[in-house]
Amino acid sequence: MGIRILLIILISFNVSTKAFAEVPLKAAFIRDHQLWMKEGDKEMQLTTGRYVYSPQWSKDGQFITYLDGDEHGEKTYLFIYDAKEKESYQPYPSLETRNFQWSPISNQLAYNSGGVLNVTKTQNGRPKGFENVSLGVSDFAWFPNGKEFIVSSQSKLLPTGWEPVHLFKVPVYANLDTNKIKPFYTIQTNTTDLFAIDAKYFKWSFDGKWVSFLATPTASWSNDSNTLCVLSSAGDRFQVVGKMLWYEDWIKWAPTKNQLAFISGEGRFFVENKKTAITDIPTLNERKEYTPKGYVDLNVDWLSPDKVIVARAKENKEWKEGPVPTMFTSLYIINIQSGEQKQLTFPKKNEIDNQPQVVGPYITWYRKTEKGEQGDVWVKNGINGSEHRWLKDVDSAPIFFDS
Repeated sequence: MGIRILLIILISFNVSTKAFAEVPLKAAFIRDHQLWMKEGDKEMQLTTGRYVYSPQWSKDGQFITYLDGDEHGEKTYLFIYDAKEKESYQPYPSLETRNFQWSPISNQLAYNSGGVLNVTKTQNGRPKGFENVSLGVSDFAWFPNGKEFIVSSQSKLLPTGWEPVHLFKVPVYANLDTNKIKPFYTIQTNTTDLFAIDAKYFKWSFDGKWVSFLATPTASWSNDSNTLCVLSSAGDRFQVVGKMLWYEDWIKWAPTKNQLAFISGEGRFFVENKKTAITDIPTLNERKEYTPKGYVDLNVDWLSPDKVIVARAKENKEWKEGPVPTMFTSLYIINIQSGEQKQLTFPKKNEIDNQPQVVGPYITWYRKTEKGEQGDVWVKNGINGSEHRWLKDVDSAPIFFDS
C-alpha cells in the first residue's frame, strides 16, 4: 500500500513538473548582465563578457537588439543577436544609441544617434549598415504601416520663452530631404495648463487611429509631473488625458478598443497619489480611477478588454524625509465593468511582486526581495491557474516574444 501511494505521488509530481516545463513562452532576459533566451523549458546564454541593456525582439523573432555598455550606462553600443546564426554582430561599428525600434512590418531597425534618425539596410538577410532619415530628432516611433515615422523635436528657449513642441511625419526613406518631411502637429504650450519642451514615448492604439505620448517639461519638473496626451493618426485631433510620472510602462492601450490605462498622479515619490485611471479615446467623459483609498498602484497591464492587472501597495503618507520607503506591491485584478477587485498574488514578507505582463493566456510578473539585486519571474495560466517560477535569478523583468 505504501509503495502504491509513493508511485501515485511520484507520477503526480512528474505530470505537474512536465506541465510547468511546457509553458510555451519565449523571452529574452538579462542575468548577471548577460543576454539570455528561454523558450519553453530551455535556457540559453547568448552573450559573455558584456554589460547588456534594453533587449528588443524583431517582428519575426529572428533577431534581438540590445545595448552593450558599462555599469554606469555611459557607453551604449548597439548589437544584434541573430537567433538563426546564433551569433551577435554590430549593424554598424561603434554605433552608440539609447533609442531604437524594430519596424512593425519587417526586420528593419530604426535608431536615433545624436539627434540623427537612421534606418538599417539589409545585407544577406540581416539588418546591416544604415541610411540617414532625418536630423533634429528627439524621439520617434514607426507609424503602424511601417512607411513613416512620427518624430518629435525638442523646443528651444528663446528670449520670449520656450517655443512650441513640433511633431513631424517623416517617410522612412526621406534621406535627409526636408521637402519630404511634413509638419504633423504643433503642441502649443504654456506654463500653467501644459508646459512641455519635448514629446516622448509614442504608443499606438490597437487600430492605429490614435497615438499616445508624454509631453515632458524641463528636467527637474519632469521628475514630478508630465502630461499624457493623445493625437489622432491624421494629426487633426489632440487631447490632454492627465498628469503622470515619466514611466513608459505605466501607459497601456487596451487590446481591442480605444481605451487607455495609465498610472495617474504627480510627485516623484511612490508613497501616495498613484492611481490606476482608464479613459475612452477620444475622451468624452472624465477618466475613471480604480485605486481604493489608502493604496497606490505602481504598474498596469491589460488582461482582457474588461480586466486590468495592477501592482498595488498600501500608501505611506507618514513618510516625509530620510530613505524613501520600499513599496511592497502585490498584483490585483480589476474588472473595469463591474468594479470588482481582488488580490491575485500573495508574496511573502519583504517580497515585491511588480511588472505584470500578459502574454496570451499567461500572466507573468517579477518577484524580488527588498534587498535583492536579482529576482524571479513567475507565471500562471489565467486567473485561476497555478503559479510557478519560470525564471530564477534574473536582473530585471524579461522581454517576451508575442507573435
